[in-house]
Amino acid sequence: MEGGFGPYGAPQPPTRERRPDQDVERPARPSRLRVKGERRPSGAVAKRARRATPQPTRTRRKRRAPSDVETEILRLGGKERGPKLLSQLMQAADAFSEGRDRDALPIARRVRNALPDSPTTRELSGLIQYRTGNYRAAAKDLEEFIRLTDAVEQHPVLMDCYRAQKRWNKIDELWEDLAATSPSAELVTEGRIVAAGAKADHGDLPGAIAMLAKKAKAVKQPRDYHLRLWYALADLEERAGNLARARELFGRIKRHDADFADVTARAAALR
Repeated sequence: MEGGFGPYGAPQPPTRERRPDQDVERPARPSRLRVKGERRPSGAVAKRARRATPQPTRTRRKRRAPSDVETEILRLGGKERGPKLLSQLMQAADAFSEGRDRDALPIARRVRNALPDSPTTRELSGLIQYRTGNYRAAAKDLEEFIRLTDAVEQHPVLMDCYRAQKRWNKIDELWEDLAATSPSAELVTEGRIVAAGAKADHGDLPGAIAMLAKKAKAVKQPRDYHLRLWYALADLEERAGNLARARELFGRIKRHDADFADVTARAAALR
């Protein structure tokens, strides 16, 4: 199935975004395990730009759970099951952050099934499912994460899951929510890339280009999310036959980071 930015990881770029909305009284949102999803550029870009996504930090050292996560798991799991489930959750989080998604997945599922009302387990399970390409299952977990927390930080990943399923209306809903909330420039940019990719996927290439072009001005000291947006736009411009514009954008990325994805090869191919 096509779709997915690739592994939404720690910290990583997106290519597609997704989101739901609910209006129920929700518990105070616990701080998340600092294992984030990845994000990548969109459309055909997603495949080419996997290498543009920073890989999760690899570490052999076991981490302790943040205190709020520990409190959440012990509260929901109780005295008897809580400590064991917390240990399993951290095992899954460590495996995920080290890129061992296939090892992390069964552990995360087990903890999620034991604690279905835990936002942390829903988020981690959703991100692992996403990174392994199980977009439908990932969407269910991330929808539940949003219902429990009212948070927007995984909207880009959920949007990308919807993109893989061609659920265009859901993508539009999540993008509107994310844009209205404007949590950070990086997160909104990731959502924009996914939303634009979805437009291109269902035939609105001019609209996709316009959506990215309005935020694609050159900056002196670009951050990763600027490079990802420029790359996604360059890819769309090339697909639309606007080769001079694509060449300029790939060249701009190359001047700042010649090792970004396959930008050197892409730029050379357009000479």
